[in-house]
Amino acid sequence: MSEKVEQFHAEGFPTPAPVVEINKTELPNPGSFVHTSDDNIVKENDLVLIYISKTNIRPLVLHKDGRMNTKYGTFLHTEIIGKEYGSQIGKYMNSNQVNRGRQHQKKTGVQEEEESEKKFGFIHVLKPTPELWTLSLPHRTQIVYTFDSSYITERMQINSLSNVLEAGTGSGSLSHQFSRSCKRLFTYEFHEVRKQQAELEFKQHGLLYQDYLDGKVKDKNSANIIINHRDVCKDGFLVDQVENINGDAVFLDLPAPWEAIPHLNKPGVLNQNKQVRICCFSPCFEQVDKTIEALEENGWGGIEMVEIQGRNFEGRKRMVKYIDDAVKVLSDQKERRNLGSVNYKKLKKARQELESKNVTEIDESSDLKRYKTNSTPKDEKFNPFGKGLRIKEGDPIYQWSNVAKVESEIKSHTSYLTFAVKIFNIDRQE
Repeated sequence: MSEKVEQFHAEGFPTPAPVVEINKTELPNPGSFVHTSDDNIVKENDLVLIYISKTNIRPLVLHKDGRMNTKYGTFLHTEIIGKEYGSQIGKYMNSNQVNRGRQHQKKTGVQEEEESEKKFGFIHVLKPTPELWTLSLPHRTQIVYTFDSSYITERMQINSLSNVLEAGTGSGSLSHQFSRSCKRLFTYEFHEVRKQQAELEFKQHGLLYQDYLDGKVKDKNSANIIINHRDVCKDGFLVDQVENINGDAVFLDLPAPWEAIPHLNKPGVLNQNKQVRICCFSPCFEQVDKTIEALEENGWGGIEMVEIQGRNFEGRKRMVKYIDDAVKVLSDQKERRNLGSVNYKKLKKARQELESKNVTEIDESSDLKRYKTNSTPKDEKFNPFGKGLRIKEGDPIYQWSNVAKVESEIKSHTSYLTFAVKIFNIDRQE
C-alpha cells in the first residue's frame, strides 16, 4: 500500500471509485474553482464560464485551437486566453446574425454594410464559482438553487470545521456550495451513472480528496469531496474502511428521507460531542409529514418546516411622459393611418397596372417597389408613446425617473425545507 493511500486510510476516509476515462484534452487545470488574489489571468486549459446573457452562461475549457460559436458569431479561444477574468470581448455582427431565426427583408449595397458596422455583440469571461456553476451546469436531476442553498448552509451552521453528509448528489449543485464552506463532504448517490458524472465534474474542478492525495491538487481545504455510490435508505451512511464519519450536518435530498433517518443512529455516523443539524429537501407536503414523524421517532427536536420564495428586484429608469406627448401620439397615429391608406390605394393601382402589362419582375424604380417599402423614416424623431426608433434607457435627451421592477423569471422550484437538531452527551443537573 502506497504512502498516500495509507494517509488516506489513517484519516478515516474511503478510497473513491475510479472516475470515468476521458480524453486528456478535455481536462481543465486542476483546481479551476480555487483562485487566489494573484490568479486573475485566463490560461490555457482553464475552466471558465462564458456569460452570453442572463439565461445563457456556458462552461468552457480553453484550448489554443478551440473555438466557440454564439449568437454573436465565432470566438476563438486564443481571443480569451491571456485576458483578465471579468473581461468583455466584443465582436461585430452582420444583419443575418442579429436577425437569426427571424424573417426580415434583405438589404443590399452600402446600406447593408453601414448597418452591419453599427451592430455589436459581446461576451464576458467569468471565474467559476458555485453560484455561477449552478446557473450553467448540465442538469441530470432537479437542482437546489442559490437562494435555497445559501439559507440551508446558514441554518445548518456549516463552517470550515464541519463534516457534512449529503444524500442525493444529483447534478452536484449543492455539493459545490458545501465544498466551499465545509471541512469534508461525504456525498452519496444511488444512481451509478449520475455518480460517475458528478465524480468526473468534481475531478475537473479540483474538488476530489483523492486528487489531493495523488498530488494533482495542492490545496487540501478545497479538495474535500468524497463521493460514494450508495443507497443510504437501504445501506446506511457508513462506508468501507471508515469507522467514524462524525458528521456535523446532514442534508437529505431523497424521495423518501424518512427511510434514511434511522440509519443516522448507527455509531460513527454523527458527531456525538456537539449539536448535529439536519435539513430534508422535499417538493411534496406529504413527504414532509412522513419526514417529521421519522425525526420525532429518532430523537430529533426543534423541528421546523420552511418554504423559501425568492424575488429579485432590479433598478430601472422610466421615461417621464407629459400631456403634450399624448396629444402628439394621437396625431402621429392619425397621420400613419392616413399614410397607410394612401399607400395601399397607390400600391393596389400600381399592381393592377403591372398585371395588365404582364410584368413578372419588379424594377427597382417601379411604383410597386416604391409604395411597398414606403413608410415613416427610421431616423424620425422618437415618440415616447408611439412608434419610432428604440431609445437607450437613461438617454440624457429625455427625462427619467427611477423605479424598481420584479424580475419576471426566478430560477427556483417548489420545495419545503425541514430542519431539526439532535443533541448528544448533554448532562443536565436537577
